[in-house]
Formats: sequence, C-alpha cells, structure tokens
Amino acid sequence: MFLLLAQVILTLESFGAPLVYPLNAPLQHVQGIETDGCRLWVSSVDKEAKTGHLHLFEITTGKLLQTVRVDSGDMFHPGGMSLEGSSLWVPVAEYKRIGRSRIEQRDKQTLLLRSYFTVDDHIGCVAINGKKLIGGNWDARQIYTWSLKGAQLTRQENPQNTHYQDMKFRQGQLIASGVLGKNAGAIDWLNPRDLNLLKRVTAGKTDRGVLFTNEGMTMFGGKLYLLPEDGPSRLFVFQLP
Repeated sequence: MFLLLAQVILTLESFGAPLVYPLNAPLQHVQGIETDGCRLWVSSVDKEAKTGHLHLFEITTGKLLQTVRVDSGDMFHPGGMSLEGSSLWVPVAEYKRIGRSRIEQRDKQTLLLRSYFTVDDHIGCVAINGKKLIGGNWDARQIYTWSLKGAQLTRQENPQNTHYQDMKFRQGQLIASGVLGKNAGAIDWLNPRDLNLLKRVTAGKTDRGVLFTNEGMTMFGGKLYLLPEDGPSRLFVFQLP
C-alpha cells in the first residue's frame, strides 16, 4: 500500500543494477523515448542547426534503423512522446518557454506524419490515454488534456515540484519523470484526475554525472527504460519491483 503523505517511497538504486545498451548513432540533445521491448523510438533536437529528429533503434545492438526530421519552421524541439497501437504522438515546439507547438501523430513503422494539431504553448511531453492526450508545458508547470483532434479539454496547475520531461499513461495512472533539483530526479505515479501523488521513486546520477531522469523515460513488460544522456547515449533498463 502506498503512503500518500510520504512522497519518497523508493529509490531507483533499490531496483538493482540496470542493463546498459549504448546507442550506436550520434545524437545531439536527446528528449523522449518509447519502446515495444525490442525497438526504441527516440526524439532529439539539434539546437544549433534548429532541427528536430525522430529515430528508431534496435535495443540489443544499438543499431540505428531509421531517422526522420520532425521540425516545421520555428517548431523544431520534439519532446517526450507516447505510443499506442500503430501511432506515435510527439510534441514539436518552439525552443522557448512561451511558444507554439504541434502535437504530431506519426506512423510507428515509417515515422511518417499522419496528422497534427497546434497548441499555443510550449508542450514538452505527451501521454495518450485512450481517446485523450495528456501533456505538460515547459517544466510541466501546467498539465493539459486534449481530444485526439486537438480540442482542449482541461488545463490545470501541476501541484508537484518535479519538472517532468517524459510521461506515460499506464494502468489508470499517469507516470511522469523529470528533475527535482540539481542533484535529484524523480519518477512520479499520479492520479490523472487531480495530479495527486500516489508514489515517487527518487533517482540519482549515472557515472557520467547525469540524472537518470534527465530526459527520456518509458515502461514496458515490467521494465523501466531511461535515456538520460546526450551522445554517446546509453539506454538504462531496470527491472521494476
């Protein structure tokens, strides 16, 4: 049973040593991830070139299978994304706190664009929940919900102090990871209706000094996947307790 008043329930280190898979392709600044257990989708941004990218890797070999550009004019910053069925939902924003975004639906096989809608805010991460999308803006200070056609349904303040970078919807809960401070990160399990905290896992740093929850996070098949580091990037896979 979770103790709702005790926000720190577990530490990432208590999960045991992770499996580590290097990604064998040059990436600039990594953002969000998704997986089907065999393949890994990664979004990344090149700030200097003002380009955004969506990549597909084979996990065990780290081989890059495919990559496409996702930038559109000033909107070139892709973020945390979500996979459901044959579609990936990816936010692509202007690289500034107050800006516009496109929420893109892309084919998970070809990575080609299927549809999109625009939002008058910098959206840094999205999670799909059936016929709704949940998203957070810069540092996830506000949390939105939209229909899959782009109609805004709700907008509320995030009561948690974690700056979420990636989020997923699993088993009726919103699971979001990000930065608590300079030396601390967290993965939070939230009630999607009121964003109250159900469970928190705190996270430290990799041996390169990067917070494990600095960027991409997803879960699949009882495992937690984290991609915190820019190139040369390493995927860390933890067994969930």
